[in-house]
Amino acid sequence: MLSVAVVEDDKITLDLIIETLETQLDAIVHPFSRSKFARDFILQQTPESLDLIISDQVMPDYDGLSLLKTCHAAGLDIPFLLITADPNKELVMQARQLEATDFLAKPLDMTELVQKSRDAVSRTTSAI
Repeated sequence: MLSVAVVEDDKITLDLIIETLETQLDAIVHPFSRSKFARDFILQQTPESLDLIISDQVMPDYDGLSLLKTCHAAGLDIPFLLITADPNKELVMQARQLEATDFLAKPLDMTELVQKSRDAVSRTTSAI
């Protein structure tokens, strides 16, 4: 069973992601609407305890790239999907340099979310 941390400050979007991952991927979802709490949780994880991180880019406290940097600084090699409503060139280049696994554009397409989640995890494990 997949273990996925989802960081999204918009409650409706967060609920949609949770429902989709739980029903279509049979995942255990660790939802966070506050990036500060997500950061604390992520720092306690390992690639064995957490299979995937899905994070919005624009949030109070820590943005998605900051969370990705936190993972790298802690030596956590966990697939990371970045959600953004503004996939500008600078953001994409920064995320690629930080080795973000992939991007999801808002408004979210739930079929794309499921496929990119599967693809991200399959790169590191055969869990799905």
